[in-house]
Amino acid sequence: MSQLAPLISDLALIMVCAGIMTLIFKKLKQPLVLGYIVAGFLASPHFRFTPSVTEISSIHTWSEIGVIFLLFALGLDFSIKKLMKVGGSAVISACSIILCMIAVGVFVGYLFGWKQMDCIYLGGMLAMSSTTIIYKAFDDMGLRQQRFAGLVLSILILEDILAIVLMVMLSTIAVRKNFEGAEMVYSILKLIFFLVLWFVVGLYLIPIFLKKVRRYLTGETMLVVSLALCLGMVVMAAQAGFSPAFGAFIMGSILAETVEGEHIEKSIAPVKDLFGAIFFVSVGMMVDPAMILEYWGPILAIVAAILLGQTILGTGGVLLSGQSLKTSMQCGFSLTQIGEFAFIIASLGVSLKVTSDFLYPIVVAVSVITTFLTPYMIRLSVPAYNFVDKHLPMRWKHLLERYSAGTQTVNRENHWKNLLSAVLRIVLIYSVLSVAVIVLSLHLLAPVVVDALGEKWGGPAAAILTLLFIAPFLRALIMKKNRSIEFRALWADSRFNHGPLISLIILRVVIGVAFVVYVIESLYQTSAAIGVGISILVVGAIVFSRFLKKQSILLERTFVQNLRSKDVKNVYLGKQRPEYAGRLLDRDIHFSDFLIPTASLWAGYTLKELDLGRKFGVHVTSIIRGEHRINIPGADTRVFPGDTLQVIGTDEQLSAFASHAAQIAEAQQDEDFEKHEMYLKQFVVDKHSPFIGRSIRESGIRNKYHCLVVGIETVADESLHSPDVDAPLSAGDVVWVVGEEASLLRLFSVE
Repeated sequence: MSQLAPLISDLALIMVCAGIMTLIFKKLKQPLVLGYIVAGFLASPHFRFTPSVTEISSIHTWSEIGVIFLLFALGLDFSIKKLMKVGGSAVISACSIILCMIAVGVFVGYLFGWKQMDCIYLGGMLAMSSTTIIYKAFDDMGLRQQRFAGLVLSILILEDILAIVLMVMLSTIAVRKNFEGAEMVYSILKLIFFLVLWFVVGLYLIPIFLKKVRRYLTGETMLVVSLALCLGMVVMAAQAGFSPAFGAFIMGSILAETVEGEHIEKSIAPVKDLFGAIFFVSVGMMVDPAMILEYWGPILAIVAAILLGQTILGTGGVLLSGQSLKTSMQCGFSLTQIGEFAFIIASLGVSLKVTSDFLYPIVVAVSVITTFLTPYMIRLSVPAYNFVDKHLPMRWKHLLERYSAGTQTVNRENHWKNLLSAVLRIVLIYSVLSVAVIVLSLHLLAPVVVDALGEKWGGPAAAILTLLFIAPFLRALIMKKNRSIEFRALWADSRFNHGPLISLIILRVVIGVAFVVYVIESLYQTSAAIGVGISILVVGAIVFSRFLKKQSILLERTFVQNLRSKDVKNVYLGKQRPEYAGRLLDRDIHFSDFLIPTASLWAGYTLKELDLGRKFGVHVTSIIRGEHRINIPGADTRVFPGDTLQVIGTDEQLSAFASHAAQIAEAQQDEDFEKHEMYLKQFVVDKHSPFIGRSIRESGIRNKYHCLVVGIETVADESLHSPDVDAPLSAGDVVWVVGEEASLLRLFSVE
């Protein structure tokens, strides 16, 4: 009998427990995460009444893989453009809540006398609310469409990305085991460098690669390629000194901006669900009932800290962003739980061996309790607001109302702010790209060139090649935005702006010269004066080179096109409004979609026959038919069931159009169906018939009388046979026709 490997038997036990708990918790309408945790507890050595796993170390490996795929899937749901659209309220709220809850967690840990790393990691765990649990709670309670729910979801998006940053910082603290300011600043700068580098290079190269191989990306190849990209970035992140989960999240975020993002998300969903279940089961295996009983006091204290901290400090953070008191309290009460990121941070502490053994089961117990309390806390928010509003002094009410109204005002456009932010972004991105190219050149290119050409010629040759590679980036760093609308407006606005604007250009030139000087000094030994002189000449040549200008524009255009490709596709398929739709609002002209129902009487007619422009004043800009789009359809374009008409008009015109479209559909549904019953009849062609000598095609039986000839009995052959549409009819022929009763009566009256 063959011996079964312990890893397989352990995995079988885990999946059996997870499968049973999934069905039970689905029946109880509870989060599946809790079911997985219970399954892990049942399969752990701590529960002696059921079989338990034999190799815990293997399960830790599976759980690490689970974290990687969870973060990869989370990155696929994340979007850089989505982050830019969350608004200032979400940014202020999320940052305030995270900082306050970290402080609360550290304070609670110190109260119990825990060591420093336990307190820091506890603060990180308490700072992150559970995206999964809140999404489910809002869906179950029908709150997703409410205003406060949208703000909560925006806060969760920011918390997810900040959680990744927090994990990197916690890893750095764990390795250094101290809070040295220089080390922390270095870690933050390193994080920013690699974030910019990976996103810019990834968003430039990966969409191009996926576009080249798109014809081969079936379900299986899509899964394999996406997982290969994910694990490749995991290895790169680990080599750069970051956690593997961080690399998975970055690759997921990059792929989320591609056209294939949704396809990839669907492809990896089963893999993510499988390893995610294993991860949460491994979380449950860390639960020791004896340890929970021993630390019941800290567990209750941490639960109280989360509930009070989020309801008070969370409400205050949202209130600080300028929201009303009611919205702020609804947001604060909705965030009173910890979930998946708390487990991930706890796993990070365990893997780095910097947290105590008791912290993990405590966090799991706290998560279970706060998860069960989440729906009740959300329901409690409105009664709590009514109570506070009733007892709040009138002077405070007016103060909050004025503050809320004041933060909603829109300031006039500030050209200086727009210009400086754009220049800072340009300098940061192109400096990171230049540094990356220089580092690769010094470590990979230069040694090869020097070995091939020798010390005398190898250094200058490597320097020239490096400068050629970074030249497009240096030109963009120096020249972009020097002729922008903001720059010209500031230049024309006042002569006092000339000095700062010229200084801004000079500063960027100095940065470009510094890069060239560094390359020359690193690869070709010369005096400082000669090096600076050569660098100034090189930068001048770069600035005035028309070839480099074209290359720089081409690089940026490709990047922007890749970044917009997903939005362009969504607009093409009707999933997203076109950009011009928003520009029509200030002119009282709107853009709306109308689906042609299956029963609509408009189906089958051309736009000319429908004459929507004359009847309702609306204009059809596009027709979306499945995954095909017809822009500016012609008058002869027919409308079919299931088509989506994209229509432009005023509110009154669109309202009248929609009302009539609904009435047309209802008229078709309410029509007397008995009138359309089909009958099979026959008639004999006599010598006075108008059809004698004419073929079926020429007779007009189908087109004029809406009847169909299905068979003919000729005089020569009395058997019924299929009609020949081009054979002439003769006297005595028996014609069998199918049609509606009214159509048959019209035909027989002529016959």
